[in-house]
Amino acid sequence: MTPGFKQETTNPARILVVDDDREMSQFLADVLREEGYRVEMVHDGPSAVERYRADSFDLTITDLMMPRMRGTELVRQLKEIDTHALVLLITAFGSIESAVEAMHAGAFHYVTKPFRTDEILLQVKRALEQRSLQSEVERLRQQVHSRFGFENIIGQSARMREIFELIAHVSDLTVNVLIVGESGTGKEMIARAIHQNSARAAKSFIPINCAAIPETLLESELFGYVRGAFTDARKDRRGLFQAASGGLLFLDEISEIPLSLQAKLLRVIEDKEVRPLGTNQSEKVDARLVSACNRDPELLVQEGRFRQDLYYRLNVIRMDLPPLRERVDDIPILIEHFMRKFSEQSQRKLDGIEPEALAALTNYHWPGNIRELEHTIERAVLLGKESRIGLQDFPPSLVARNDNVLPLADALAKSYTLRDLEKEYIMRVMEIVGGNKTEAAKTLGVDRTTLYRKLEEYKVKS
Repeated sequence: MTPGFKQETTNPARILVVDDDREMSQFLADVLREEGYRVEMVHDGPSAVERYRADSFDLTITDLMMPRMRGTELVRQLKEIDTHALVLLITAFGSIESAVEAMHAGAFHYVTKPFRTDEILLQVKRALEQRSLQSEVERLRQQVHSRFGFENIIGQSARMREIFELIAHVSDLTVNVLIVGESGTGKEMIARAIHQNSARAAKSFIPINCAAIPETLLESELFGYVRGAFTDARKDRRGLFQAASGGLLFLDEISEIPLSLQAKLLRVIEDKEVRPLGTNQSEKVDARLVSACNRDPELLVQEGRFRQDLYYRLNVIRMDLPPLRERVDDIPILIEHFMRKFSEQSQRKLDGIEPEALAALTNYHWPGNIRELEHTIERAVLLGKESRIGLQDFPPSLVARNDNVLPLADALAKSYTLRDLEKEYIMRVMEIVGGNKTEAAKTLGVDRTTLYRKLEEYKVKS
């Protein structure tokens, strides 16, 4: 037994040995079994193909020259069955030609006869390490898709179904998208979903929060710079437009970009090329742009705080994300999702949530939107001691707002006028019914015409 190659026996790799020389195949099988591998033997190519179809293996070791099927042809057929098939070729013809033929066929590597035991065990170890790496990459790829695939964004309300349809429609387009929504509504998640479901999914998704970077640094972050462009520029640095070329650049809080930089951003979008700081040379870029804003961009344009021409360039397709208070139907399933997520992470078993706790969460205004709800559930799961989440697991401010037995007491404390009280009640009813005016009118006991007049009078968004 060769030291240093012992295979862990908890989940031993499965290896298929293919050789018409029965003594050689038995020798290889014995060596590999001593190292803890699970080994099967066949003695020609067609038998190997049949066995692989029935039950795939982590690695196939095959002779190059066999009477019924050459090893290179076996490699090709195994690759057709399993694109990730790993094959190690053994050949007595240690020529460059046979090596090239083996690698072109898709073999992981080749070993020439006669070989040392430690030599072939080393190649087996390397091949299986690559197999493990392939599996990890695939797992991460599936994890990314699971996290960012738009079908997994939580929501069943009518507003969210419209968002899902729009994501599906725009993902494979190359046009710029502008996402508008309050903080915490999931704008970056939507941007990632657009990218993950597009033809650019294999390329980079580069996010940048424009509000989090000082104005003096933002230009160099976006466009890059060359050595000597300023005092601390000791070497060339690619900007985010170059880094996202072929993929997607997500500009969060786009409204925070200063006007002086907005003009340069417009030029990049129009010309599809960037000019790093400190040089007159431009570089072509192919980055799809998705931008986000938590304020009404049209109002910012009217106020002169955002360039109208840049707004039109970014706003080819606009997506307006509803705040959580306008998608009340989604709150229970979001609660269930976050409870499951954090209970799995903390390994705490939960039996559910108390009805009064669910009512409190459903009736809360959620100024921080989904992010605030997520943090609230995380806190309840991590700090709670009972088997079911209850009111005692929530911050006092949340419970106090929803624990009034007499709502009029709150109105009296705030010195509400009758007009204020009517407006507040209409707003609350509209929230509860998710903006459905027919249901709201029925709940309020008025006809739709009266409701429309009241909504316009109180400037209630509907």
